Amino acid sequence: MHSRTGAKRRDGSIVQVFHADQFRLELPPGHRFPISKYGRLIARLSERQDENLTLAAAPPISREALNSTHCPRFVQRVFEGKLSAAELRRLGLPWSPALVARSQRSVGATVAAMQAAIVDGVSVSLAGGTHHAGYDYAAGFCVFNDVAVAMRTSFEQDAKRRFLIVDCDVHQGDGNARLLADVDGAFTFSLHAARNYPHHKAVSDLDIGLPDRATDATYLDYLARGLEHAYRVASPQVTVFIAGADVYAGDRLGRLNLSADAIAARDEMVISVAEQHDQSVVVVMGGGYADDIDETVGIQSATVMVALASWQRRRAERKSR
Repeated sequence: MHSRTGAKRRDGSIVQVFHADQFRLELPPGHRFPISKYGRLIARLSERQDENLTLAAAPPISREALNSTHCPRFVQRVFEGKLSAAELRRLGLPWSPALVARSQRSVGATVAAMQAAIVDGVSVSLAGGTHHAGYDYAAGFCVFNDVAVAMRTSFEQDAKRRFLIVDCDVHQGDGNARLLADVDGAFTFSLHAARNYPHHKAVSDLDIGLPDRATDATYLDYLARGLEHAYRVASPQVTVFIAGADVYAGDRLGRLNLSADAIAARDEMVISVAEQHDQSVVVVMGGGYADDIDETVGIQSATVMVALASWQRRRAERKSR
């Protein structure tokens, strides 16, 4: 695997994987947020030495771009460290300059991945999936909403572009649903645990709330039906796949009972359906909180490999034409 810093290869000859691990957060001992996951995931992917994958450190998103999606006064208070104690409790992370810098690059990773996917067919953001952040608030470990910002940035380039968000994080994508509710060309589909966070759900274009301990077969059946409906209604050009690993049976913050094999089947289903519809696909990692962090890393590195396999099939098809 190649490793680069913020570089852009735009000829469709490689899968670009963007990360935001340049800034590390110092969290209290025992904190629930698995900050070490990201470095381990980068290391796991780097070990593959795959010439078709390249790791790139994401550039920071500008405040101007953040202001196009979020309340400018909220953005300013984040940058200046003026969030209240109640706001920080809702976020679940302590404020620091590193938090601001990392959050900028988390959004920047998804913006860059979206731009790359439109050219290359497939791209990945290891940092994305901050789907709880809303217009004027941070929540659930999410400071800014990476997918909403990336979509609005893309709309500036092509106002007629149509997007489908397939949110397979175990928690509902409430921030996405609210921020994109009135945005033409954006269809939000959330498949999540019905009784999990957030307790007050938003209204997506398509919500499927699963019962506690839902099994592999139940999950994959509902996913297939949801995808069929979403593609029929939305007719997207770009699919954004939030590939949360927190649906795993061993996840501390999940309430579902999926095996690693079922999660791999989920990834294959979402990415291959986009491929079959000849749609670009942006994969963002979402959550993952297994007691054994390496289990989360294994699940999410496997997601990247499914994305790579799709890109390879697309490349082979282009060459055969």
